[in-house]
Amino acid sequence: MKKLSIKIWALILVFLFITIAFMYVFTDIIYEQLYVEHTKDSMVEVGENLQTMYIGGKVTDELVDKVDQYNLFSNYKVFAVRNPKELSACLPFEIDYDTLIGTDERKQLLQGDYITKIGYEKRFDRQVISVILPLTDQDRLEGILYLYYPLAKISELPKKEVVILISSVLLFAIVVGYFVRKGIQLLMKPLNELHEAVENMSRRNYETRVSVTSKDEIGKLSEAFNEMAAEIQREDEEQRTFLATVSHELRTPISYVKGYSEAIQNNFVEGKEKEEAMELIVREANRMERLTNEIFQLARSKNNIEDLELYPIVLAETVRDSVKLLEQQAENKKITLSVSLDENIIALANEEKLKQIFINVIENAIRYSMVGSKVNIMTKIMKEKAVIEIADNGIGIPSEDLPHITERFYRVNKARSRADGGSGLGLSIVDQLVTQHNGKLAIVSELGKGTIVTITIPCMEEI
Repeated sequence: MKKLSIKIWALILVFLFITIAFMYVFTDIIYEQLYVEHTKDSMVEVGENLQTMYIGGKVTDELVDKVDQYNLFSNYKVFAVRNPKELSACLPFEIDYDTLIGTDERKQLLQGDYITKIGYEKRFDRQVISVILPLTDQDRLEGILYLYYPLAKISELPKKEVVILISSVLLFAIVVGYFVRKGIQLLMKPLNELHEAVENMSRRNYETRVSVTSKDEIGKLSEAFNEMAAEIQREDEEQRTFLATVSHELRTPISYVKGYSEAIQNNFVEGKEKEEAMELIVREANRMERLTNEIFQLARSKNNIEDLELYPIVLAETVRDSVKLLEQQAENKKITLSVSLDENIIALANEEKLKQIFINVIENAIRYSMVGSKVNIMTKIMKEKAVIEIADNGIGIPSEDLPHITERFYRVNKARSRADGGSGLGLSIVDQLVTQHNGKLAIVSELGKGTIVTITIPCMEEI
């Protein structure tokens, strides 16, 4: 961040110096333009006033003397001569008379116009402006008024003014520099906080947050960072919980399998106890297999949400196939599976994944229903959507548990779920598969009365 601050500071200084240099050059140009134009107009005005002293005829010595006396109280040097060559006795520098008044200039003077000339004069080491006005009588050029003035430069200002100017520029630069520095510090403060927060995040301190003090781009960046940090922290906590839960879920069956296997190996159990131990080993091995398959299914569904191929299927047939696979399980608990299907519904789905959804939900309904009860399975069309309802008269789900029922490894009754072989992943998988079908999952339950699971997916008509 220090490098960025230095770059910003250097860039501002460069622009500041460029601005000062530009203003100096611009001021010099404007100053000289206005100054030269003003000097020329002033000299013309003086010359025209002196012209009024000439009343015609030959240029007299008296007129020459009167014009010469004007030099005593004027900044401009002015001379009245009958012939331009007479200027050599008046001017402290040499001039080219042919260039001074050539053919074109002479015509211009005879028309009563004045002539302005600006050129460098070595004698003064500066530009000299001169104005020539005609003294004419009946279309004859009897003489000229010649005025000249060495132009001052902006660099020739009095020392006091130069000191004031330089001091003002330096003071201005210091004041601007101070406020720019404060502005950069204010601007860089949230960026420095972000930099420190990113470093903390790289050290796995996911609880790191930055303060949002503005609504500008930096403020939005800070908000985005906080949202990202919260998401990473949540994902990290979920991952830790997931790994801890998986470890816990596997530890129990592994310990059973290991313990009973060692007991059988060492002949600590015989006869009926040995058979029961073998059955327990097989049951726990099956539970571990089911758990690993469900974890794999959950990870694959989460990482490949857009890869599921959807195509038209007859919904009633898929439901019947799913129910058929669970008839024996329902019969073992003397549970009736009541099916009411709309044969005309063509759903846009993946048949294999849709069966997995139905099997998970119906199996849960059977598992948590009372012996001799009924599970109702119905399909219908509602608002151009295919709706599947699976309702049981089982133990129900407490209202405080409903919002968490699709979370991974979440159990309403851990002891009961573990005894029944449940992993707490079934509804989480169902929720992800329904999402992959662009559908919705809704669960309504009342403790002691039963649960209704509603699955809504698109129909073929929506293509």
